[in-house]
Amino acid sequence: MSDLIHELIFKSADRAPDSDALIYQDQKISYAVMAGAIESVAAALFSLGLDRNQRLAVYLEKNLEGVIALFGTAAVSAVFVPINPFLKPEQVAHILQDCNVKILVTSTDRLKFLARVLPKCPDLHTAVIVGSEDSLLIIPSLTIIPWNQVISAARLSKMRHGIDSDMASIIYTSGSTGKPKGVVLSHCNLLMGAKSVAQYLKNCSSDRILSVLPLSFDYGLNQITTAFYSGATGILINYLLPQDIISIVEQENITGLAAVPSLWIQLAQLDWSKNMSLRYITNSGGGMPRSTLNLLRKKLPHTEVFLMYGFTEAFRSTFLAPQEIDIRPDSIGKAIPNAKVLVLREDGSSCAPNEPGELVHCGALVSMGYWNDPERTAERFRPLLQCETRSTVPELAVWSGDTVRVDEEGFLYFINRRDEMIKTSGYRISPTEIEEIIYATELVEEVVVVGVPHSLLGQAIVVIAIPKKGISLDAETLLATCKSSLPTFMLPSQIKIWEGDFPRNSNGKTDRKILTQELEYTFTKIRT
Repeated sequence: MSDLIHELIFKSADRAPDSDALIYQDQKISYAVMAGAIESVAAALFSLGLDRNQRLAVYLEKNLEGVIALFGTAAVSAVFVPINPFLKPEQVAHILQDCNVKILVTSTDRLKFLARVLPKCPDLHTAVIVGSEDSLLIIPSLTIIPWNQVISAARLSKMRHGIDSDMASIIYTSGSTGKPKGVVLSHCNLLMGAKSVAQYLKNCSSDRILSVLPLSFDYGLNQITTAFYSGATGILINYLLPQDIISIVEQENITGLAAVPSLWIQLAQLDWSKNMSLRYITNSGGGMPRSTLNLLRKKLPHTEVFLMYGFTEAFRSTFLAPQEIDIRPDSIGKAIPNAKVLVLREDGSSCAPNEPGELVHCGALVSMGYWNDPERTAERFRPLLQCETRSTVPELAVWSGDTVRVDEEGFLYFINRRDEMIKTSGYRISPTEIEEIIYATELVEEVVVVGVPHSLLGQAIVVIAIPKKGISLDAETLLATCKSSLPTFMLPSQIKIWEGDFPRNSNGKTDRKILTQELEYTFTKIRT
């Protein structure tokens, strides 16, 4: 396989130069043309002084230029930083400043949007503008050049060459628990992620993979790298409504689709009758509610469903094969190819079957740690004897912070993220367990359980639920369900029937932090 992430495109160009690499709206680009564009961009970045391991950020909606910029950066042995297009100026400035970005690829409108915060980013010296330009736009100390000048640069006969352990990208987490932190990924991390996923999804050159999620999300970026690894076609979409996704699946004969639970909940309510091209769908970023899973399987009877678990520091840890869903639908499966997953106690010893412990990941997908944060890196990334691959050098492992259990057959089950556990009356409560009880009623479209400060209990359990369309739901009905299925110490103190959609973070996941803050003003007390 290729040693460097951008070489995936060159390999596919050698095999099938005329095959479509990317499609965006009415634009198409073949692998051969894309390979040439990457060489030109790399040459331009070289001439702009982007040195080895320096950072270039892309702050755009998904489009062809943005993807080419990412891989052109890798080709010049620099580091690409995809920034979620929904982030606000202060959040973007934090990323630009935190990893000392030198060059920013963006649009005129977005650069104007950032103008007031750019003085906080002294390392930024160049902005490359994609799309229409504004000749009057002047930002002190910043050189502004058009994308056309970059894409038309003459290719260099000599280019920097790297190795697979070099930095390739920094992916910033969504920041729902504070300022985003950057996870550093090597070329090997990205390549092995693409190879592993393509292996169990059986991706091939005839696949047409829809890119719905942000490229700033490791799960979203993997849709593109997996396509390039397989020689498949990636189709980019910046959707406004879930129905837009359904439409493009039909129009483009999409064979592979990935989404997070909150999006699947919405998509499951729509009509999929004309979408017979889908070979598989995947879920990650949280557990898919059982009712949503059942509905999707009913509407897509010929489509395989892959349930996956991962975290940015190791990208992907496990997957549940489609044939196992009827047997153990609540499982997150077993380790993906080329990964080793352990369940450990706090002292580092292995847990017994069905004993809760922390999921620890070893292997080539373990990232390079947190950018500019050696203390947190040392806390989460540590050598572990169980992952020893050579007699004298233990392999680095990453502690997920997630509590799981493993059954006698080796299948893993997610229990909770450590920072989401509710501590009430001396008990540690899993929100997921309560959420599943409420989803089982089939009365709610979406539900979130959180803990809020309480002077006597430590934390009170609060349920926030969105009723299914056409259902009149009250708090007492849900409380009665909880009483019939949960012990007293797990009963909610508050239940809120939520109107509209839940707040989402930049990756489309439900933002529990914002919900908890809003509850101080909006929840309805039904129990003391």
